[in-house]
Amino acid sequence: MSQQNATNSQSIRNIGVLTSGGDAPGMNAVIRAVVRGGIFHGFQVFGIERGFHGMWRGNIVELNSRSVSEKLQRGGTFLMTARSKTFNTPEGVDKAIAMAKVFNLDAVVVIGGDGTFRGARDLAAKGFPVIAVPGTIDNDIACTEYTIGYDTAMNTAMQAIDRLRDTASSHERCSVIEVMGRNAGYLALNVAVATGAEVVMIPEAETNIQSDVIKVLLEGRNRGKKHFIVVVAEGTGNTMEIAETIERVAGIEARATILGHLQRGGSPTLRDRQMGSIMGLQAVECLRQGRVNRVIAYQQGNIIDLDIEEALSMTKTINAKDLERANILAL
Repeated sequence: MSQQNATNSQSIRNIGVLTSGGDAPGMNAVIRAVVRGGIFHGFQVFGIERGFHGMWRGNIVELNSRSVSEKLQRGGTFLMTARSKTFNTPEGVDKAIAMAKVFNLDAVVVIGGDGTFRGARDLAAKGFPVIAVPGTIDNDIACTEYTIGYDTAMNTAMQAIDRLRDTASSHERCSVIEVMGRNAGYLALNVAVATGAEVVMIPEAETNIQSDVIKVLLEGRNRGKKHFIVVVAEGTGNTMEIAETIERVAGIEARATILGHLQRGGSPTLRDRQMGSIMGLQAVECLRQGRVNRVIAYQQGNIIDLDIEEALSMTKTINAKDLERANILAL
């Protein structure tokens, strides 16, 4: 174990926990587990409000087991989140560490996506111990097969698309539906399979509007289909323009719907509550054993932890076989 990633567990007594970047259902489950697991093992736990922004501003309060009561079923994050221009500078990182020392924090557990992980790495690089937990609906953290919030977001999008299909079938329309995911198509692909979409457009696969969309819809119409669903991953293309092109070229009435932040909200599913709880406990276990600057991850059915530099150097992309299966099911 490298010197950077090992510390005397007895030197860590006070730990902070924060959520940063976009909120994700299940973040409260992670916070709750860190607080209760930390207290169980003799730590004092402090909540850092408004993410890294609140860290350098000193928005830090002590939490106890009752502070996290009735939070498990709530969406979002009760610690709140914010993006911080100040923290994204070396001076901002120094300010955050200085403020952590004012509150006698020995380490911090950060929950969020890839931007949050980079912030955690910046803290670690300056000698402040961190543990990072993946919380993002995009599921785009390379080192882990699952991120907190992903399951809830998929279910929310699925339910919305099911409702849109009802009206599309009534009017014999094509519904073009944009789901979130930034530059990753995991959410879009799985939702497309679950809702029986005729077409899915994701950043990882180049899409030709004529052959991959218009032709597919027309062939479906010629086989007797009366209504259609096209799922578009955020960042793939202009959803409004795609719907206009379908209507103009194919002669099929099309309507665009952008689900947007609807997918971030709502009570987390069982899986997000359970995974968030276990990942939060694993973060505490790392600190208890003196393993710092780690990322909590889910791989091959197990919750593990990885060196933060190793974790952030990994890449992943959508399996071509998964895309092929989606196309077969869309016939």
